[in-house]
Amino acid sequence: MTTVILLVLKASIISTVFAIGLKATLTDATFLFRRPGHCLRALLSMHVLMPLVALAIAAPFDLQPAVKIALVVLSVSPTPPILPKKALKAGGAEAYTIGLLVTTAALSIMVIPLSMKVFERVTGVPLAMRAGAVTSLVFATVLTPLLAGIVVRRLTPAGADRMSGRISVAATVLLMTAAVPIMIGLAGTLVSVMTAGTLLSLTVFALAGLLVGHLLGGPESDNRPVLALATASRHPAVALAIAHGNFPNQSLVAPEVALYLILGGVLSSLYLSWSARKRHGGAEAARRVARGVTEGKVDTMAREAAMASVTSKRNGGE
Repeated sequence: MTTVILLVLKASIISTVFAIGLKATLTDATFLFRRPGHCLRALLSMHVLMPLVALAIAAPFDLQPAVKIALVVLSVSPTPPILPKKALKAGGAEAYTIGLLVTTAALSIMVIPLSMKVFERVTGVPLAMRAGAVTSLVFATVLTPLLAGIVVRRLTPAGADRMSGRISVAATVLLMTAAVPIMIGLAGTLVSVMTAGTLLSLTVFALAGLLVGHLLGGPESDNRPVLALATASRHPAVALAIAHGNFPNQSLVAPEVALYLILGGVLSSLYLSWSARKRHGGAEAARRVARGVTEGKVDTMAREAAMASVTSKRNGGE
């Protein structure tokens, strides 16, 4: 039964990314590679600062080993495959969103093994993650279905538009079908790991991700929520693969990662609500300024016309 559930979950992820690819282009996929500034800010946010945050939370405090492991493996994992769906709904720019997914997935093949070596030197704990294992996961769940969708769109744009909505709905149904039994199975364990220290540490990590991503999102307001979500949300399959490969006897890491996904989802929703209100307020203020400028110009023109009329009458009278 567990095997079937995992297959359904994997199918939902692949279908979601394929549906995203059906609406994307190769130009979107390579967006960050062609903009080094955007790419460097994303890497700094996700793969430099967040591992430091994980160490700052895990090292000095007496947390359960599973919590510390969860923080570390989450901090080095790439963007989750379902990020573009949430980011695009939040108003994120499509090219930046797709480009961020592709860039972090591709670079994670090199970044994750390197990060494991750095963590090993800092903590003294033997850590490793083979590039081949990362490559397999990244290609299976992100790059292959996304590029397949892009190719289909290139060959038949009209057909891609028709398919994308249906496949997206089917992917959501598959995700719910798999998620419900998984959450039911983890319910008892989730309750047992919900200590004050665990909840506080995971919440701080998620909030730090949202803040760091928002600040490093660049001057474009549409990009900030996308990088904030990407920095706070990570690929759970990659995180669990790293954890299992290094700590196979730590059975509580999976519930900790699941708990983080729940907390991160709630905090991300609150952040997106705040971001939407802020953007709406800024747009409204800009409209008021533009309206004021327009009205000012009209008043000025009216006064000039009135003065011209008075001058004309005076000249006529003379």
